Amino acid sequence: MSPEITRTGSSAPVREVTVLLSPTRRGARLARLLTVAHLSTWGLPSGTAAQIVAELAANAVLHGRVPGRDFRLGLAVHQDGPLRIEVTDALGDRLPHTVTPDPRTETGRGLLIVEALADRWGVAPGPFPRKTVWAELDLRW
Repeated sequence: MSPEITRTGSSAPVREVTVLLSPTRRGARLARLLTVAHLSTWGLPSGTAAQIVAELAANAVLHGRVPGRDFRLGLAVHQDGPLRIEVTDALGDRLPHTVTPDPRTETGRGLLIVEALADRWGVAPGPFPRKTVWAELDLRW
């Protein structure tokens, strides 16, 4: 029998949502729309978070897609804490990193945008074969 984990105090999210989405352009768009809807329902501003989700979801679709495997969007808000955005895809062996984009192209700037907008961001490998790219926005309650 596995031990039960109980979150108490400030470690428990005040609001939390997780959804599986198809690894398509439509799924990436839906991730952004769901972010706006949930944050609006929670009484939180959604502009910056929606842009971060759009970039991370697009990356999951373009660089983390495995046919037949969805990507996961997670949003969590903690009392007196940050909004945490997580996008998990099915290609854990392809870890994202920022690059200097070619000025003649329109792509390659997603993580630079996330880096500019988020207060913190990073990558958590696993569980195999997945990875989670996360970003946090500090909120004022």
